[in-house]
Amino acid sequence: MGQTQPKPRGRAPVVTDADIRRVARALLVEHGPDALSLRAIARDLGITAPALYRYYKSRDDLLESLRLEFCADLADELTAEIATLPDDGAVQFFAICRGFRRWALAHTSEYTLVFASPGTGRTALMRRFDEPFGRVFLAAAGRLLATYDIVTPPTDVIPGELREDLVLFQTELLGALSEAGQKFPAEKLDLGVTYLMIQIWARLYGHVTLEVFGNYPIPLSNPEFLFDAMLADLGRTAGLVSG
Repeated sequence: MGQTQPKPRGRAPVVTDADIRRVARALLVEHGPDALSLRAIARDLGITAPALYRYYKSRDDLLESLRLEFCADLADELTAEIATLPDDGAVQFFAICRGFRRWALAHTSEYTLVFASPGTGRTALMRRFDEPFGRVFLAAAGRLLATYDIVTPPTDVIPGELREDLVLFQTELLGALSEAGQKFPAEKLDLGVTYLMIQIWARLYGHVTLEVFGNYPIPLSNPEFLFDAMLADLGRTAGLVSG
């Protein structure tokens, strides 16, 4: 009786980095971050989990790649939107704020990973000027500083405990604006402007995050009206709009 010949093994599917990120994004959007594992991705692709280590050292490495991809997607949307607008710093700034909210509501899983995931070390996103998303906001800030006289809080109302942090951020921001070729009087980016920028980001981010997760303190039939009122208030505070 002859020996049974082993069945030939099928060739493993050829996968690319783009395939991996496509499946990872689908898992994230459909099932949330807890479902996103290298094993689950490998199963969907029909390969073994160790094969993914050719592309990513760990799950965290993959998440960082996805974060950068999502940031680039957001930046592309914002850039395309402001490209059609007048060359006015305030007009473009408010368009960026609205585009940021619109993207967050349309891509809640992606927004959660980039802006609201604990333990990812992303609390300094506003300072990532070398990434597409950071560059969009940096350019908007440069246009505002170059063309508007920003109304800022008096220096003496800035809490002393914050000044060292604000000076550090101010230095980083000046350096980034200079590297980006933004031309404006450096003295316009004083401590008051820096303080105001942090407050604007906190209000914008806070509003959008509350809306994304449905955490408003009261039911709102149309949260966009509250968002627009918040932007109008920011504009008046900074002297960008009258009334």
